[in-house]
Amino acid sequence: MTGYGRAVRAWEDRQIVIELSAVNRRGAEVSVALPREWSALEPRVRELVLSRIARGRVQASIQCQTGPVAGSTSLIDAGAARRFHDELLALQGELGLAGSVSLETILSGPGVVRESASAEPIAPERAWPAVEAALSEGLGALATMREEEGRRLAGDFRARLGQLRAASDTIAEQHPAVADRHREALRDRIQRAGIEVPPDDERLAKEIALFADRSDISEEITRLRGHIEQFESLLARPEPVGRTLDFLAQELARECNTLGVKCNDLAISRIVVACKAEVEKLREQVQNIE
Repeated sequence: MTGYGRAVRAWEDRQIVIELSAVNRRGAEVSVALPREWSALEPRVRELVLSRIARGRVQASIQCQTGPVAGSTSLIDAGAARRFHDELLALQGELGLAGSVSLETILSGPGVVRESASAEPIAPERAWPAVEAALSEGLGALATMREEEGRRLAGDFRARLGQLRAASDTIAEQHPAVADRHREALRDRIQRAGIEVPPDDERLAKEIALFADRSDISEEITRLRGHIEQFESLLARPEPVGRTLDFLAQELARECNTLGVKCNDLAISRIVVACKAEVEKLREQVQNIE
């Protein structure tokens, strides 16, 4: 499932920025980008993400941005400014130049304006509580987006399961007549061949009975309906069910394949082909959901 989450948390004279993005993947995979001095936190970040994400490839970016106080700032060296001013005045007198020395000129002197040292790096152990809090907030935002996608997918799943249920009902209604049609077709072929067979011929009755037994699909229909009901019930659960749904989708495909092999009827075969198409669409989607 896809999603994006972002969190910004102020901490001391810094702010921690978390960005999380997730794309579809059958398993769970986490990629972490951290400031170099916090690289020791990567296992903890990975563990926290995996505790909330069961499927998908997640990219986690963690940045520590310094504020105006802790960052690099400009400082004026008053002593260097006075010395530079005095030197300029002395030079002005030697050359007999008129005019005054401006502040802008003084500030341009060597060593008058210097940059302060950057903020000192903070140890990973000290930073972890703030990173954990920001990461949890970002994961919450990511989960919200993924849940919305899950609700849309659940609606699509229910629609397809409804079509499978209607198809199974149609197959169950039509199947009892398959043996009767086979009986009539068999008798018609015998008659066209000019063979005299009495209506109560034992061989004919045995052939029809064997056909009815081989083409009986009542168990497959029952299992198909059971898988549909179980699939629907799992959609209502709050916990991750993607792997279970993946398994059920495979079982739905198995039952449809068996129905296609055993039904021995053109009209039912067409319905089964449509069912296979719906199940295949289910299988493509459930491989990604959590």
